[in-house]
Amino acid sequence: MDDPRAPHPPPVPEIDTTVSHSARIWDYWLGGKENYEVDRRLGDQIAAVLPDIVEQARADRLFLGRAVRFLAGEAGVRQFLDIGTGLPTADNTHEVAQRVAPDARVVYVDNDPLVLTHARALLAGTPEGATDYLDADLRDTEAVLRGAGATLDLTRPVAITMLGVMWHVTDDAEALGIVRGLMAGTAPGSYLAIAHPTTEITGERMAAAIREWNRFGEPPGIHRTPRQIENLFQGLDLVEPGVVSCTRWRPEATPFGEPEEMDQFCGVARKPDGP
Repeated sequence: MDDPRAPHPPPVPEIDTTVSHSARIWDYWLGGKENYEVDRRLGDQIAAVLPDIVEQARADRLFLGRAVRFLAGEAGVRQFLDIGTGLPTADNTHEVAQRVAPDARVVYVDNDPLVLTHARALLAGTPEGATDYLDADLRDTEAVLRGAGATLDLTRPVAITMLGVMWHVTDDAEALGIVRGLMAGTAPGSYLAIAHPTTEITGERMAAAIREWNRFGEPPGIHRTPRQIENLFQGLDLVEPGVVSCTRWRPEATPFGEPEEMDQFCGVARKPDGP
């Protein structure tokens, strides 16, 4: 007989398979299986306008791995706050971080009911570390920090990753306010990583792809220039090489020269010491 005092898992929200979904489209581009025909249709429509969108999605994911390895390794960070988690796939933040530092603690943040149904897949880190999931809206920075504080020690450095999420905050002032609110609640020596679409490389093709997204996809998004992306790091110290194409942020050495640039740009910055 079930123990009535035992905790029960949260109810699984109903999934509408008739409307395309941001996280499922991204999952489709990354070769995942948690997507439906409506997602694949819009994903293909966008790819028809911007054929390298799949490569861009993968470049963004590879940047996540390199950034987290840098943060957990060279930077010595042991706490991560991954905002805009999306659907779990290979090499999630906790997997990368805990391979470098088994005692790393990771909190994932999303407010999407579909992602919530997959949260348990994220809660399987190392015995030495901790992995948790927070259902919150990135715009409510106080709630994000309050919830993260149950797992992370915010008096010590934290690495905040916001990959492929800030483009959905279409007002520049609001986007900067979100970043400032989050970083204000972290200790000196904390880091921020952002990845964001631009039109620097493919120009009108990327602009057209975003217009196509906004016609059928949710939530809407915008592109920003590298200068606008750099502006989101106000008050922080950008680490080398600054704001660049995701493919060119500390890429692994190969005999083939620098990788081709793509319209996903990124940066990592450190909160300085002192007042």
